[in-house]
Amino acid sequence: MSSRIAVVPGSFDPPTLGHLDVIRRAASLYDELHVLVVHNPGKEAMLPIAQRQSLLEQSIAEAEIEGDVIVASWSMGLLVDYATDVGAGVLVKGIRSQVDVAYETPMAIVNRHLAHVETVFLLPDPAHALVSSSLVRQVASLGGDVSPFVPPAVARFLDTGARGI
Repeated sequence: MSSRIAVVPGSFDPPTLGHLDVIRRAASLYDELHVLVVHNPGKEAMLPIAQRQSLLEQSIAEAEIEGDVIVASWSMGLLVDYATDVGAGVLVKGIRSQVDVAYETPMAIVNRHLAHVETVFLLPDPAHALVSSSLVRQVASLGGDVSPFVPPAVARFLDTGARGI
């Protein structure tokens, strides 16, 4: 039997509890899961990629997510190139709303055409359905408490005054 490998890509700027929910569920579905921090040229990042990767690693460990989960980053071309390089046949995306579906569907079709990589959409736990990284960034930048929306490692990091990054 061949190994089932999937990639959960995202900017994770910063990682949220919704991200962890998708990662936990995807890890239970695949033999190997790559959580991939990618640069989104359409967004101005709050945190450097290396910091996001570190926060994800800490958050996944603290949440005791089971499975073969690898956290990596990618900025060297198409997402499907990374997927092909690691032998992944699936991209896993969390979908919060119809807006996400409209945004992700064309990319899923193109990725399938380019590299025969399928995209699987996971719906969020309702507790996390309205939380986005951009909302967390806005609340954090104004000094608000983001701890209900982010893993403890991220809350601790943001609490240390790192908001100004």
